[in-house]
Amino acid sequence: MVSKRRLSKSEDKDNLTEDASKTRNQSLSKKTKKSQVLNEVEENDSIFVNFLKTSGIILKTGESQNQLAVDQIAFQKKLFQTLRRHPSYPKIIEEFVNGLESYIEDEDSFRNCLLSCERLQDEEASMGASYSKSLIRLLLGIDILQPAIIKTLFEKLPEYFFDNKNSEEVNIPRLIVSQLKWLDRVVDGKDLTTKIMQLITVAPEYLQHDIITSLPEILGDFQHADVGKELSDLLIENTSLTVPILDVLSSLRLDPNFLVKIRQLVMDKLSSIRLEDLPVIIKFILHSVTAVDALEVISELREKLDLQHCVLPSRLQASQVKLKSKGRASSSGNQEGSGQSCIILLFDVIKSAIRYEKTISEAWIKAIENIASVSEHKVIFMYCLAFPLSFFPLLPLLFSLYSSPLKVLKDMCSSILSLAQSLLHSLDQSIISFGSLLYKYAFKFFDTYCQQEVVGALVTHICSGNEAEVDTALDVLLELVVLNPSAMMMNAVFVKGILDYLDNISPQQIRKLFYVLSTLAFSKQNEASSHIQDDMHLVIRKQLSSTIFKYKLIGIIGAVTMAGIMAADRSGSSSSTQERASLSDEQCTQVTSLLQLVHSCSEQSPQASALYYDEFANLIQREKLDPKALEWVGHTICNDFQDAFVVDICVVPEGDFPFPVKALYGLEEYETQDGIAINLLPLLFSQEFAKDGGPVTSQESGQKLVSPLCLAPYFRLLRLCVERQHNGNLEEIDGLLDCPIFLTDLEPGERLESMSSKERSFMCSLIFLTLNWFREIVNAFCQERSPEMKGKVLTRLKHIVELQIILEKYLAVTPDCVPPLGNFDVETLDTTPHTGAAVSAKIRKKGKIERKQKAGGSKTSSSDTFSEEKNAECDPTPLHRGQLNKEFTGKEEKSSLLLHNYHAFFRELDIEVFSILHCGLVTKFILDTEMHTEATEVVQLGPPELLFLLEDLSQKLESTLTPFIARRIPFLKNKGSRNIGFSHLRLRSAQEIVCCVFQLLTPMCNHLENIHNYFQCLAAENHDVVDGSGVKVSEYHIMSSCYQRLLQIFHGLFAWSGLSQPENQSLLYSALCVLSSRLKQGEHNQPLEALLSQSFHYLQNFHQSIPNFQCALYLIRLLMVILEKSTASTQNKEKIASLARQFLCRVWPSGEKEKSHISNDQLHALLCIYLEHTDSVLKAIEEIAGVGVPELINSPKDASSSTFPTLTRHTFVVFFRVMMAELEKTVKKIEPGTAADSQQIHEKKLLYWNMAVRDFSILINLIKVFDSHPVLHVCLKYGRLFVEAFLKQCMPLLDFSFRKHREDVLSLLETFQLDTRLLHHLCGHSKIHQDTRLTQHVPLLKKTLELLVCRVKAMLTLNNCREAFWLGNLKNRDLQGEEIISQNSQESTADESEDEVSSQVSKSKATEDGEEEELSAGEEEQDSDESSDDSD
Repeated sequence: MVSKRRLSKSEDKDNLTEDASKTRNQSLSKKTKKSQVLNEVEENDSIFVNFLKTSGIILKTGESQNQLAVDQIAFQKKLFQTLRRHPSYPKIIEEFVNGLESYIEDEDSFRNCLLSCERLQDEEASMGASYSKSLIRLLLGIDILQPAIIKTLFEKLPEYFFDNKNSEEVNIPRLIVSQLKWLDRVVDGKDLTTKIMQLITVAPEYLQHDIITSLPEILGDFQHADVGKELSDLLIENTSLTVPILDVLSSLRLDPNFLVKIRQLVMDKLSSIRLEDLPVIIKFILHSVTAVDALEVISELREKLDLQHCVLPSRLQASQVKLKSKGRASSSGNQEGSGQSCIILLFDVIKSAIRYEKTISEAWIKAIENIASVSEHKVIFMYCLAFPLSFFPLLPLLFSLYSSPLKVLKDMCSSILSLAQSLLHSLDQSIISFGSLLYKYAFKFFDTYCQQEVVGALVTHICSGNEAEVDTALDVLLELVVLNPSAMMMNAVFVKGILDYLDNISPQQIRKLFYVLSTLAFSKQNEASSHIQDDMHLVIRKQLSSTIFKYKLIGIIGAVTMAGIMAADRSGSSSSTQERASLSDEQCTQVTSLLQLVHSCSEQSPQASALYYDEFANLIQREKLDPKALEWVGHTICNDFQDAFVVDICVVPEGDFPFPVKALYGLEEYETQDGIAINLLPLLFSQEFAKDGGPVTSQESGQKLVSPLCLAPYFRLLRLCVERQHNGNLEEIDGLLDCPIFLTDLEPGERLESMSSKERSFMCSLIFLTLNWFREIVNAFCQERSPEMKGKVLTRLKHIVELQIILEKYLAVTPDCVPPLGNFDVETLDTTPHTGAAVSAKIRKKGKIERKQKAGGSKTSSSDTFSEEKNAECDPTPLHRGQLNKEFTGKEEKSSLLLHNYHAFFRELDIEVFSILHCGLVTKFILDTEMHTEATEVVQLGPPELLFLLEDLSQKLESTLTPFIARRIPFLKNKGSRNIGFSHLRLRSAQEIVCCVFQLLTPMCNHLENIHNYFQCLAAENHDVVDGSGVKVSEYHIMSSCYQRLLQIFHGLFAWSGLSQPENQSLLYSALCVLSSRLKQGEHNQPLEALLSQSFHYLQNFHQSIPNFQCALYLIRLLMVILEKSTASTQNKEKIASLARQFLCRVWPSGEKEKSHISNDQLHALLCIYLEHTDSVLKAIEEIAGVGVPELINSPKDASSSTFPTLTRHTFVVFFRVMMAELEKTVKKIEPGTAADSQQIHEKKLLYWNMAVRDFSILINLIKVFDSHPVLHVCLKYGRLFVEAFLKQCMPLLDFSFRKHREDVLSLLETFQLDTRLLHHLCGHSKIHQDTRLTQHVPLLKKTLELLVCRVKAMLTLNNCREAFWLGNLKNRDLQGEEIISQNSQESTADESEDEVSSQVSKSKATEDGEEEELSAGEEEQDSDESSDDSD
């Protein structure tokens, strides 16, 4: 027998090292002693050679392969039999192995033994494998030889540790290790494991990697545990072997607890891991995850794994190498390329885990959902959401997505586009923005093919018909055309295809689409874009020639948009190319011919003409046109305005008019033959006459009658053209500001009832047209700086308010009135009867407007001069109270709602109009002939005008800043109706609008403070009695409405979600500076927290003067919005609760002055705010239910609670619903008790549950007094939810608290038992009254009560107190406790009964009785279930 040399770990290292050093020198000499005879058969008389030859292997010398003459299995069998039957067995084995050792002393011979043998037998005759094994592997397959052969190989291996082989030569150590893989049987696995682990400790690093990674293929399953322990020790000692060790541990069958320890060890070192090691390490971590700890592991992985920290060191190292040696620049490039490959591998590992492991995918998403702040999101986690689209959650907006290498994403282009497509289907605006960001970056960074896919996806969105998708997709296309026009030009054919789907998109979207197409068609690549120009011209001509207004609208918008791109002023952007700097004559001709085509196609329809003027005006306002094109517009279109609408004031219109014509609303005293006027009433009468089919037509008379519908749009075009030509100077047309209008007496007086329906409709149309004219006048001159012009604008504003009051009187008696349109970019004209064609004729040309107003040109030298008094903005206290009482009646609220229904028929006010809020007192000095002051006239912005402006501004902010999800269009309502009246506003971004309104904060604060002072003075005059006799009703209503609108505007501004974006932080800071400066002035560069705190205190000071409940709610919401932006909001949270309680405890105005009672929705909102912000919800509920409600019960019928005046019999159901809901929400937040909790925690939770059950008991018992249907419905709904929360949250606590707090637990259960009994009575009450709205809640409630019975019994059994539990039958009773007698009451008592738990300690109760009652309990539960089924 061969003597075994057993090596210990310490001895083995020394011996193997010595053998390696000795054999290193010996091998050098052996290399020279090669066999002189090559490719010959080995001739040797040793037992080893003879036995092999006899068994079927012929050993060859030199580099020739050993030959196998028989089948491999036959060879092994024959050699085994030869050795086993030898007379000297088992000694013959030692001799055979010694012969092998001698034979492999020669390196070539050893190599041949490790390489596969050459087969001499035909493959068809072979019964074994189709491949040939090496001689060593064949010998390892013989059990009696395997231990000795393995020992020989391990002794031979150290000789080759330090051989420097070329890449072309055979690596002997790796060949030796490969012989041990996939053996059919390992005789002594434990010994083999010991030898391998000893070898790993002394082997070179490259061989250590090979041996470790081969362990799963060498060892059997029984050795996995031992190998795992050895590798874990090695992992701590040698960190360079981390990757192969973890790779192997993922493939071994190990104990889960052991893997958890290894995983934690790796997680602790994760931040210092090299990038190239990350894929294997992450694979091991994800492989070791279980369903129990998946979320914990993924969350920890999210915190510790930062891809940028791994990428940056490698790039830094590469840059250092590059600095040291420029010749090594290629190596740094290779290193960066390997980093890219490692990132790709890392994502492949994560992708596989997420796709094929449901536990990991769910934990991954859950970890993202648990992130509270947007800034805490990490890039790598967001990437991985592109893998499983079906698991996509609602994510906040992240702009740092594409900071990682793009090679990772190129293979995921289709997944990213699918993800973006899914995001655009969302209802959340932030998610829609995230999807659009994906599209933009995909187009920016990916190749041409992916860009084509992006454009195709966007076109699909545009043609989908969904308004939000269309808007977002068009916005993305607009940005892509501006940022990368050359790349978009290659995909223009896809965008052009949208022209076939114009029916489903709105006018605003049509503008965007034609802007995109026109930009592509008329870009620098004119040759490539000529086909787009031709298609656009064909579509526009086709639409313009249509008789349907919807298609004509498309043609007008498209033509004007295309003309704007063609005539754009390029002098500033392309100064280097002189030929493109100005518009050529040919291009100018194209533009003018296109505009003339639009004008000729639209002049037959007043609506089409008005739309053309509005579109052209918008184009001039937002685009800078070439001077040539602008000059043509001034000479051809705008000069016709005076011919159509302006007449001399001395020429009184003649005709058979239904009313006498007068020149009204003039601001200047003209002489008889001087001055101009707007010819409105005659034009309107002529249009109505032509519409009714009068005998005189335009063709017969040869005179063109322009529709008065075009008056306001035409003037807007004229004003903007003059403003652009003269750099904002409107002196050419300022005569139109003060010129009168040919109207009739508009005040109806007593003749209103005697008017015919046609006459009233005529008067309504006349007032609407006059109002729209004044609105455009205010739009035009609102920014004039001179006091004279300001005074006139304020006068026009008063005229608007006066006319609205008159209009309300007409509309009240003319319900079927359909006014003339004020906004024309609508898809249908079904709402207006004015569809007849306007009378047309050849356009007459006259001189300019200024020729007609020369007589009024001396108005600047008039004896009237104006001066402006600043710092006196709308002090309402001494204001025209008598005038207000005269102008406003008690019908103000109803009439304002009436006008709101006609919002689409009024011209839109520009955002610049609100600069009027800056106006203070404008004083007019009337001078005598000697230039002395004869009289003084004060013109100022009064409360009615202020309310008019604030209401319009509030509507604009609501339309612009309200999230899309909060203002979705109701079913069957026109999707474009939301934008009617806000066409000009839609041309601006939300950021621009907010910036404009923030500039108005100072005057709005002035008005807010003035109104605050007004109500403070009013309260002082009436001795804090809000219903005092000295209060004037109309004035009070106007000031209250102004107060509410101001708070509403402030809330809309600060609640805008865009303020949280980084680019808008400066806006927020400047706005807060304005508010804080109202308290303290002179401090600069304050931190944001200080500004938020000061702004909060400033706004909080207004609570004392709040006039009504609506204003109180807006003030509370405004303060909450301010707190949300602060990191220290918890400090002011109690202030919100205190303020809300003050409002709930305040007596609000009622009676004549306050017509509408407190809205239930508003009261619900304020009560929720109070309970959500108070420190103790339970105490607050107990105060209301235990103090306020008893006061209400004891008070007269129409009275209220003295503590909470807002609590009345009418509002009780609101209080009850909110208290029940908040109570249930509060107890759900209590964590269930566990055995690991301390005694103090148990006591604290038990005390909390005692308070909660006490509150629940108080609320439940109130249904005996207030038994209306809404109250009972709330009780059934939230009563069941509270019992469910008690089961899940409280019962586990009682399990652990019963023994130490026995009496407290029993008292709690007794109280709760009475509450559940009342719930049972409520179920019976619902059945008796057969109220289906109540009975639908009964089955679930009864099931929950039955679960409570079983759960209490289990708790008592767990605590060895089963004798405290007994059951009985509950009789059906009504809410007052009276028994309900049915027809079969005696027979079906059990069918109508429910189990009752009585937590009473009954020591005299026998065990048998308990068992008997328990048996009956099961029967009763079954009966209860049957009765519940019947109730359904």
